[in-house]
Amino acid sequence: MTPATFKIEGTTPFNGDMARKGYALNKMCFSFNAAENRAEFQADEEGYMVKYQLTEPQKAAIRSRQVLALIAAGGNAYYLAKFAGIFGLDMQDIGAQQTGMSKEEFKAKLRAYA
Repeated sequence: MTPATFKIEGTTPFNGDMARKGYALNKMCFSFNAAENRAEFQADEEGYMVKYQLTEPQKAAIRSRQVLALIAAGGNAYYLAKFAGIFGLDMQDIGAQQTGMSKEEFKAKLRAYA
């Protein structure tokens, strides 16, 4: 099986195509490293998305706050964590949402693998 055809059921691989698709979304999320950018986004989400030239599906994913929609729109989990951080969420919150679990259930599952 070649890397191009490798699939893991229930996942969206982040490959070159997804990187190109999500470039604007990930660039915007990276900007949230700066407090002034987080404040600008919170003051005018729509304007901030226009500033980064997000596509309509990317804008819809941002509005929905749904991790799986953001990933489908080309979002990379590490950049999406910067977006989630605006709302006080961490990677375990993101993982829980992706798997349909509560954060406590997700943490317990992680501990079970350790």
